[in-house]
Amino acid sequence: MDLSLLNPEIQKFITTNLAAKSTDLAFQKNPFPNTDWKEIINQIIAKQKAKDKLPSWFQTKNILYPSKISLEQTSSEKTAAYKASLVLGDRLIDVTGGFGVDDFYFSKKVKQVIHCEINEELSKMVAHNFNQLNVTNCNCIIGDSKQILEDLNQKFDWIYIDPSRRNETKGKVFMLKDCTPNVPKFMDYYFQYSGNILIKTAPILDITAGLLELKNVKEVHIVAIDNEVKELLWIIEKNYSSSIKIKTVNLLKENLENFEAAIPEFEMPVTFSLPKKYLYEPNSAIMKSGAFNTVATQYSIDKLHTNSHLYTSDTLIDFPGRIFEINSVHSYNKNEMKSILENKKSNVTTRNFLETVENIRKKWKIKDGGNLYSFFSTDKNDNKIVLLCSKLK
Repeated sequence: MDLSLLNPEIQKFITTNLAAKSTDLAFQKNPFPNTDWKEIINQIIAKQKAKDKLPSWFQTKNILYPSKISLEQTSSEKTAAYKASLVLGDRLIDVTGGFGVDDFYFSKKVKQVIHCEINEELSKMVAHNFNQLNVTNCNCIIGDSKQILEDLNQKFDWIYIDPSRRNETKGKVFMLKDCTPNVPKFMDYYFQYSGNILIKTAPILDITAGLLELKNVKEVHIVAIDNEVKELLWIIEKNYSSSIKIKTVNLLKENLENFEAAIPEFEMPVTFSLPKKYLYEPNSAIMKSGAFNTVATQYSIDKLHTNSHLYTSDTLIDFPGRIFEINSVHSYNKNEMKSILENKKSNVTTRNFLETVENIRKKWKIKDGGNLYSFFSTDKNDNKIVLLCSKLK
């Protein structure tokens, strides 16, 4: 950790150049010869990224930022705050501390937080930043978390783990057993120190595959921001063997969309229908969950087709996703397409349809944008259809 970066003149230079391009800065002469120019540029790049992702850090003076990879892998403040809502108690240990964003929010819910980080420079940086952020109940310990757990030899209300998804030989990895630490391998070891474990994984991880690797899973949370899935959270409880809940949350600018189902999905009777007055498209978190039958039964709406994952009703309902009014329904054929969409402007979506959006646009010369929304899908009778809609939400 280069403390010379905290020089008031350097900090002023960083703030003044937040709009500058790193490529332009790289060719400039270093106005601070006693400090590494690459480190100064890295601080500018990192602070630029922190503006939206980490506003508390961005707005606080004398914050130090890590490498680009560390900042990319860290949680956003929005997802960190959601994680903190899932824990409660006196003591939590984070065995994969990183930049400490999650611990900042855990410290608001738990009396004492321990941040374990094997990278000495990063650990010292986090401790410095916590001091700037007025965090007083988080202890940063340098070293291997397995050894730290043994040395402390204490019980914790929660263990938090964010396994590294990069492997020195394999690059990016997607199975939990290939991450660091190998959570499935060390699960019994962790249970010696806590009965509750919270794991964060990348959204690309298949939920079914994760359930095959992990045991005692109580809940799986799918967290999205503005309809983009950011992370999966796994709540694991020692000796838990009952049904698994799957919860989704879509964090929007002004509110949030919640949904809950069970794994496996209940075998509820699902009704199918031709398109009615309204069309519903689930948000990305629900799509990731795969709980498509539960959506239909919970909201008392009909599915268009087993594999379309679009829903319809005659009465307008509040729904966790996009809502449209169906203006007209057409068969997908040359004559219909020439009449309704060729050389026109429309937002195109495909669900359970053989052609891609790109091919459809090119084939029928459809321009992107406008107020018209066209859904290319399959109805309950396996007919290819086009729905022309107006967006309500």
